[in-house]
Amino acid sequence: MNKKSILITGSSRGIGRACAKAYAKAGYHVFLNCVHRVERLEELAYEILSDGGSCTTVPGDVSNPDEVRKIFQIIEKECGGVDILINNAGIAWFGLLTDMTDNDWDKILATNLSSVFYCSRAAIPYMVSKKCGKILNISSMWGTVGASCEVAYSATKSGIHGLTRALAKELAPSNIQVNAIACGVIDTEMNGRLNEEERQDLMDEIPSGRFADPEEVAELALKLTDTPAYMTGQIIGIDGGFI
Repeated sequence: MNKKSILITGSSRGIGRACAKAYAKAGYHVFLNCVHRVERLEELAYEILSDGGSCTTVPGDVSNPDEVRKIFQIIEKECGGVDILINNAGIAWFGLLTDMTDNDWDKILATNLSSVFYCSRAAIPYMVSKKCGKILNISSMWGTVGASCEVAYSATKSGIHGLTRALAKELAPSNIQVNAIACGVIDTEMNGRLNEEERQDLMDEIPSGRFADPEEVAELALKLTDTPAYMTGQIIGIDGGFI
C-alpha cells in the first residue's frame, strides 16, 4: 500500500467519524474502529469508498488488550502498520462520585485511558522502524480544569494529558510526535443528554457562544498531523475560549 495509513478508534460517530472522512478525503487509507455500532461503521466505510476514498473496518474493543492485538494483526497484514494513530474512543459518565460503582469506574478508565496505552503500544514498533509517525490523542478541556459531576471523566482526560507529554519525550528521539487535542463542548451524541435549556445555559458560558462541530476538530487534527516534527508533547485546546 502506497498511501499513508491511519487508525482512528471510536470512528463510527462524532469526532471520530468526522476525522475518518477528513483523512480519507486527504488521501489516507483509514482503518475504522468501533465496538458497539458496527453497522454505522460499515455505513461510514461505504460512504468513504463511494467518494473514492480508501478504508478498512477493524471493529473491536480497544479497552481490551487482546482485541487491540487482533486489530493490529489485521493492520499489519494489510500494510505493516499505521503512520498515524488517533486515540479517540471514549465514554462519559455524569453524576456524583459517591454514586459511581466500581464497575463504572473501571469501565471509564479502561475505555478512555487504558485504550490509549494499548493502541499506542501496538502502533509504536512500526513507527520506530520507520523513524516517523504521529500519535494524536483526543482529550477534553476537563482534563485541564476538571468538571463537577464528571470526576472520573476528568481524571481520564488528565491522565491522557500526562501520557501525551511523557510519551512525546520518550519517542522524540525516534522522530515520532505525540500531541493531544483538548476539546471544549462539541455537538456530538455525548452531549445529547442536554435539554434545550441546559444547552443554552452552557452556550452562554462559552465566549464563542456555540458548540463546536465535530468537523472543526477533524480539521484541527488534520493540520496537526502536518505540523513540523519539532512540535510534540503539546495539549492544544479547541474550546471557543472557554478556558
